[in-house]
Amino acid sequence: MYLEIVSPEATLFAGEVTSVTVPGINGEFQMLQNHAPIVSLLQEGDVKVQGDITIEEDFQNKFSKGPNGGTILSISSGTIEMKDNKVIVLAD
Repeated sequence: MYLEIVSPEATLFAGEVTSVTVPGINGEFQMLQNHAPIVSLLQEGDVKVQGDITIEEDFQNKFSKGPNGGTILSISSGTIEMKDNKVIVLAD
């Protein structure tokens, strides 16, 4: 599936991933390929991305490596939309 992570400053990441886990306002949830369409608010926490991804050099300081080999972006709030195997995270 295709993931875009957008902040007020720039698009932090855009590319193919295998899964995305986000801090929803009612708890953490994960999306995989062919997930049902969803729109949700996000709270403070970590966006966890699994897959062989490459972060642009300008934004590498915003991301960290997770314990399971994934990539983590800490956010303070945001919104997520999943539709037709495209995930858009609007992150603060």
